[in-house]
Amino acid sequence: MADTASSSDSPNRLDRWAMWVSAACVVHCLATTMAVAALSAAGGLLGSPLVHEVGLVIAILLGAVAFGRGIATHGRALPIALGTIGLGLMASALLVSHEAHHLAETGLTILGVSVLALGHAINRRARG
Repeated sequence: MADTASSSDSPNRLDRWAMWVSAACVVHCLATTMAVAALSAAGGLLGSPLVHEVGLVIAILLGAVAFGRGIATHGRALPIALGTIGLGLMASALLVSHEAHHLAETGLTILGVSVLALGHAINRRARG
């Protein structure tokens, strides 16, 4: 009887595995469809020039306050110089045509944000 139980258990196990693989396939198909739909909607929103313009205004306001406090505390000009260069690069990215020169816009933005972050890091260390 032990032989019959083990031999009938194997086909049941295969059926269970097949059912799990089928379920995984359904989940994969639905998740992929939902992810593509969500990303295309988010891409339209996140790629909007308004998001970049608002982000730049926020960066300018935060930079003015942080660098202003920093120069009042430690008196070093390097952080504010780096911040100004970074914000300038970010602003110049808004002037580049998004459709025609997406790579240039992205490069200027990333470079600008990196220089700005470096300025904030130096400002923070100088105060600390």
